[in-house]
Amino acid sequence: MLAGVAVLCSLPVLASALPASVPQFTPLQLENRILGSQRMSFSGYAESDATFGLPPLPAFSSVTPLLDGVTRMRVWQASPDRWRVDTLSDAGENDTYQAGSSAFVWDSGEQLLTGIYGPQVVRLPRAADLVPSALAVRIINEAGPGAKLGLLPPRRVAGESAAGLEITPASPQSTVARADVWAAPTTGLPLLVEVFNRGSAEPALETQFLQAGPWTPEASVLTPQRGPGTGFTATTPGDFAGVLKNLDDEVLPGSLAGFARQPSPLSQIGVYGSGLTTFAVLTFRRGIGGQLLGDALDAGATPLTYDEGTGAVASAPLVNLVLVHPYRSPDTFLLAGLVSKAALERAGAVLAAKPDQDQ
Repeated sequence: MLAGVAVLCSLPVLASALPASVPQFTPLQLENRILGSQRMSFSGYAESDATFGLPPLPAFSSVTPLLDGVTRMRVWQASPDRWRVDTLSDAGENDTYQAGSSAFVWDSGEQLLTGIYGPQVVRLPRAADLVPSALAVRIINEAGPGAKLGLLPPRRVAGESAAGLEITPASPQSTVARADVWAAPTTGLPLLVEVFNRGSAEPALETQFLQAGPWTPEASVLTPQRGPGTGFTATTPGDFAGVLKNLDDEVLPGSLAGFARQPSPLSQIGVYGSGLTTFAVLTFRRGIGGQLLGDALDAGATPLTYDEGTGAVASAPLVNLVLVHPYRSPDTFLLAGLVSKAALERAGAVLAAKPDQDQ
C-alpha cells in the first residue's frame, strides 16, 4: 500500500524529468499555432513570478503584488471574451469573470460581488494579464512584424512536451530584450512565458501553467455565484477605475522624446510609441498627484529636479516610471512604460516646460 502511494506521488516528478520531444515547426508555424490557441476552451492552474522592484505606491496597491512576487491563478476560458480567473492568496481570493463586454469581480474578503457593465476602455493591470496564454499572445502582437523569431529547445511544462519560440523585438529602445514562449504543440496553448530585460540572464517575469488542458465550459463555472449574506453592487468601468478616476484633462503633446502619440479614446491619457516600445502619460489632479509624488520619494525613488518643476524616477526591470510636477501647474504627470529611464526623463522635462507644444 505504502509503495503504491509513493509511486503515485512520484509521478509528477518523473513526468517533469522525461525528455521532451515535439514535431518540427518553423518559427512562423509555431507563432501562428500560438495565436490560434486564443480561441480554444481550456482550464488550468498557473503561477507567475515577477521581480520588478518598483516602489510601492498605495494608490496602485492592487498592481504592486502582480509585479513583485508570486501570483497564483485558477483559469477557465470558453472564448476570448468569456473566461474566469481566480487569484488565490492566504487571505482569500479575488475572482474576475469576463462576460462579453461586461465583467464581474468577486472579493472574498469583502464578501462583495461587483458588476462592471460596459467595455473597459482604460484599466489597471490585473492578474488575468499574467496568464501564460494571454501574455504570450499580447507579446507576439505587440512585438510587431519586424520582430525576430527563433526556435528554442523543447522542454517539459505542465507534464507535457512543449515547443519553444524566442521573440526578439525589433526596436532597440524597448526594455524587453526578448520573450521565450513554450506552447503545447498540438493546440498551441502557451504553457510557459519568460520575459527578459536588457542585460539580464534571468527573466524579470515568468508565468507558467502547472496544469492545463482542453475544457468543455460549464455555465455554472463562468457565472458568479452569490451565497447568503453576500453583497452586490453595480458600476461602470469609469467608476471602477480606482486611482484612474482622478485624472485631469490636460492637453498633451503630439510627441514626446521622439515617440509619437497614439490615438486614444481618453484625452487624460497619452500613449506614446508602439508595441513593446510604449509608455503612457497620466495627468493626476492636485491632491492625488502630490500624494503619488510624495509616496514615490518616501519609497526610495530618486528625486528629479527640472528648471520648471520637480519629480521622481524609479527604474526597474522592464518598466520605468517618472513623476513630474510642473511649478506652473497644480497637476502631476505620471509616465510609465517599456522604454528607458533616460527617455522618460527627457519626456518629463518637456512636460515640465511646455506640455502643450510638440517636441
